[in-house]
Amino acid sequence: MMHLAEYRDRRDAGVKLAQALAVYSQKKNTIVLALPRGGVPVAQEIATRLHLPLDLMLVRKLGVPGYEEIAVGAIADGSVVFLDQAYIAQMALSQGTVDALIARETAELERRNALYRQGRPPPDVEGRTVILVDDGVATGADMRAAARSVRARKASKIVIAIPVAPATSLEALEEEADVVICPLVPDLFFAVAQAYESFRQVRDAEVLSILSGAQAPD
Repeated sequence: MMHLAEYRDRRDAGVKLAQALAVYSQKKNTIVLALPRGGVPVAQEIATRLHLPLDLMLVRKLGVPGYEEIAVGAIADGSVVFLDQAYIAQMALSQGTVDALIARETAELERRNALYRQGRPPPDVEGRTVILVDDGVATGADMRAAARSVRARKASKIVIAIPVAPATSLEALEEEADVVICPLVPDLFFAVAQAYESFRQVRDAEVLSILSGAQAPD
């Protein structure tokens, strides 16, 4: 696989995104929401450098059985379900299979909610500018579900900030958000990992550690 190596690691990606998001520095009524787990180290750099509160946007991709990297949809906080009907038809998935995927990922989302939030409610985003952050986008299903979740909760402005994505996914995200920032759009996109020198797995313990030191939502 060809590696573009635009970023050393997720933190380096966060530093570069923070520069692109400088207009939001210390801006009132603005919050950074990270898609766990990979988006959390990226979002930490953004929130720290822009002096903004950091929280989570819990979302789970609905991956095709046996080909989990291919997303046919996603679920997000607030019982939001996004389904890509074209992909579902292309992969010839039955309604029963889709329902089973939703049930499985709902259970994982609930597990992460209990672990990461430990009883805290999701952040109140009504009337706020929300910066949604991940470590990259492939199909964009999970980020689209995230945007729809905060839109349904009456965010006043949605900004999607991602280090890398294919052009086709960016076009879809632009329909969901007010602003989309993505410094790297490769002509040949294989996977998010191609943009990183180091793309190690982010574990639950790292997410909890980052959240424990985050600026509290105001």
